[in-house]
Amino acid sequence: MEDGLTEVKVTMEPSYDRQRELDTFDDTKAGVKGLADSGITKVPRIFVQMPDEIADVSIISDDLQCVFPVIDLDGIGKEPILHKEIVDKVQGACEKWGFFQVVNHGIHIGLLEEMIAGVHRFFDQDIEVRKQWYTRDVKKRVIYNSNFDLYSAPTANWRDTIYCVMTPNSPDPQELPFACRDILLEFSKEAMKLGSTLFKILSEALGLDPNHLNRIGCGEGLASMSHYYPACPQPKLTLGTSKHADNDFLTVLLQDHIGGLQVLHQTQWVEVPPIPGALVVNVGDLLQLISNDKFISVEHRV
Repeated sequence: MEDGLTEVKVTMEPSYDRQRELDTFDDTKAGVKGLADSGITKVPRIFVQMPDEIADVSIISDDLQCVFPVIDLDGIGKEPILHKEIVDKVQGACEKWGFFQVVNHGIHIGLLEEMIAGVHRFFDQDIEVRKQWYTRDVKKRVIYNSNFDLYSAPTANWRDTIYCVMTPNSPDPQELPFACRDILLEFSKEAMKLGSTLFKILSEALGLDPNHLNRIGCGEGLASMSHYYPACPQPKLTLGTSKHADNDFLTVLLQDHIGGLQVLHQTQWVEVPPIPGALVVNVGDLLQLISNDKFISVEHRV
């Protein structure tokens, strides 16, 4: 201090250009996998979640874990009493959870495992091969990118996705990536059959004719959305998928053995346990709407 003056040094943090970081990331067309493969040790700022988004990620309700609904579909269409029991269980799950798992659903476990393997084959390809599918044109039938809402969401998620429209107008096989082409076509056929069965059960659960939801077109469309979650160097700073509800009728989810799916149930996050051969069924916003809010579409995250 000289002559009664105090010298104060102020260090300014360099300005953060979020748009530039988004553009730089998107221009690589390598996605989050490209970042992971590069060996980064720090999560880029565009992926860092707000504190309130990740504050309770590890706070999972243990007392609700054991009661997450798992429904055996083996008796559907067979013995009337067993059939009604299944419909009642589905009704209860849709009204209380908006989520449930199904076993004995008719899709062979080998086919499920091959579907997961097909997704891995796509993302394990050289980046120059994957790049040919990279697009943000939502009119495309096949879309590979990282975060469809990259430029509109407040924070990016640590995931890449390949999205394929499979019905009502089936794609020419040549339109699909070779790495997962055959399994996509085969799995989609089986998924359509299961979807038809589920919509019949849901119709009965609503007190309607079994064919009602299929008749009004709920089961006509099918899109395959496969998310890929690379290893993250700072997993406590980001999420695979932020909390959201699905804007569709019904989503059937196939988890790998790692899991990570969490459902918000009665203000508590519940981990959906990965069960070999099981599929997770999720009520969407549109099904909640046409059920007059009898069935609930709830928030979930990965």
